[in-house]
Formats: sequence, structure tokens, C-alpha cells
Amino acid sequence: MNSHLNSIDYTNLVDDILEHKEFLKLAYITHHGSNRYDHSVRVSYWSYKVGRFLKMDYQKIARAALLHDFFFEDNGNLSYKQKTINLVKHPEYALENAKKHFELSKIEEDIILTHMFPFSFKLPKYFESWMVNIIDDAIAVYEKTYVVRKQLSTAVSFMMIFLLNYIR
Repeated sequence: MNSHLNSIDYTNLVDDILEHKEFLKLAYITHHGSNRYDHSVRVSYWSYKVGRFLKMDYQKIARAALLHDFFFEDNGNLSYKQKTINLVKHPEYALENAKKHFELSKIEEDIILTHMFPFSFKLPKYFESWMVNIIDDAIAVYEKTYVVRKQLSTAVSFMMIFLLNYIR
């Protein structure tokens, strides 16, 4: 993940957010098997890369994608009902927090507010919003399945060792 931060262009766009004392608190909140800080950086960095490639407003994309999950409730301690409510409402919480600490454009607000479409029922207005929405989903799936893939890889390795020893 730190390799993302080796990109000078990217870090110049988001340094003030990455170093903000409130944003740094996300590193202590479990999210998709990792933490919310790392997840947000992944979504931001890859959205920035794709947005730049597609000649979109990659500066706004990088900043808004970094702030898309800027809320502090830890879903791990919540009931199923409260987790479901957070799934739908957390873009509003993130936007509220982002506006408290950073100046946002209309595109950045829309990216944050609509990143959970269709679950949040708020339709993205900009191509940048759609793109961050898709990348967030892809990264969330990757992060959620990482533990399973790692366990499966370990199981296959043990099975291969067992079979190789058994065949001898």
C-alpha cells in the first residue's frame, strides 16, 4: 500500500488529507479485513490512476475518493440492523465530516455522497462519481476476499506438500 504514496503527483494532491489528525483516526477502524485508512487510500490512488488515464478531473477524484469513507463508526461492534443503516447512510456522514475539515467542489461532494449507489439510492451526477463508485466496489470485493484467498492458497499448499510426500 505504501507504494501508492511514492507517487509524487498523487501525494501532492492529497498530502493535507493524509496528514490530517482526524483522517489519521481511520487507521484504527477495521474495514473490509484491513482498516478504513488503507481502504480509502487504495480507492483514492486507483481512482486517481484511472481518472488520469481517462483524462477526467483526477485531482478532484483523488481527494474525494480519499474522503469517501471519512466516518468513525466501527461496523464491527454493531447489530445487523445498524450495519445496514450505516451501509446506506455512511456517505452522508462522510460528506458531513469532509465538509467540516476540507473545502469541497460540487463534483467532490457528489463523489462522496453517491459512492454507494445503488444501495444509497443517490444517483451519481458526474462520470467521476460513477468511476469512483465502480473502483470502490472492486477494491471492496478484493479486500473482503483477501482472507479467503489467502486461506485457500495455504490449504492448497499443504495439500500439495502432503500429496508429494505421499507419492514418494
